[in-house]
Amino acid sequence: MNARALLSLCAISASCLFATHLSQASQTAATPAGDPRTPGAQTGFPEWPWPKGASEPSKPDDGQLFHIPGSTQSYTDTQINRSTSTVDWFPDLHPAPPAPVISGKQGAYRACGQCHLIDGRGKPDTADLRGLPVAYVLQQLTDMKEGTRHGSVPHATIKDMIPIAKAIDEADARLTAEYFRSIPPVGGIRIIETNTVPVTRPGPHGVQLVDASGAKEPIGIRIIEVPEDVQRTLLRDATSGFIAYVPEGSIKRGELLAKTGDAGRTLPCATCHGEGLRGGMGDLFPPLAGHSPSATARQLYDFKSGARNGRNALSMKPVVANLTDRDVVDLTAYIASLQPGR
Repeated sequence: MNARALLSLCAISASCLFATHLSQASQTAATPAGDPRTPGAQTGFPEWPWPKGASEPSKPDDGQLFHIPGSTQSYTDTQINRSTSTVDWFPDLHPAPPAPVISGKQGAYRACGQCHLIDGRGKPDTADLRGLPVAYVLQQLTDMKEGTRHGSVPHATIKDMIPIAKAIDEADARLTAEYFRSIPPVGGIRIIETNTVPVTRPGPHGVQLVDASGAKEPIGIRIIEVPEDVQRTLLRDATSGFIAYVPEGSIKRGELLAKTGDAGRTLPCATCHGEGLRGGMGDLFPPLAGHSPSATARQLYDFKSGARNGRNALSMKPVVANLTDRDVVDLTAYIASLQPGR
């Protein structure tokens, strides 16, 4: 997509995720059918964990160079949006990326940094890979390759990841996993509890854009993530964060679930994911703190639906079995509010 068009457009994985033993929700302002705390009261999946993107007609690249404040780099529209390589606005902020991250492999797979960004932090439609155990990442690639991990809905972005998992060789996969493991996770999500949210619409790169009208609507049982700075996000600037609008009271309710299991609804998340949900239980259970609520919610639903049926899925199924759509919102809001780290 033409970068000038992008700038014009912006103007107008819980204990095991949460424990080893152990619908269609309202995507609009409407109240969901049935008691939202009653398992089985709804069917299907809410829309918000799987943000949809919008494409626009490509325009000829006029050679214009784009810049990011504070960066000495410059890139054309082709380099930003139509190349198999990854733009790197701030190369001094991270280790030197290996070839799979920065350029991919011609004829096999695109650069990992195109979707996960140069430092692996990803966006709401992808995954945050920073600080993940190497063995965990390699296992996820194996699960995708073997067909035991896919998406719960047809437009899940993991469908784009599965061919990469099948194409990437073991050496490149390990190089990539080791690189992302080496980058300390830092916070990049600002949480706002609210009863009303800006009306949004799908934008390029799977980014949700605030409607130019300024209209608002009730948040309902969902979380809405939008860029802090649309222009920087659409230019694939990894340093530009996101705002997550979450329902009022959801963080406190999620904390109760995460810390106590709320009378058996689930188990305390720290059992497997460590203190502060910053990682624990060896390489099998990833850190969760500070991750996108959309990305975390997708994993909960994928475990529940059976779309994730790999090595750790069996332990996750009873954990998510009694979670309602509101529980998922509350848990993921709380998890996103935590400070990531090691």
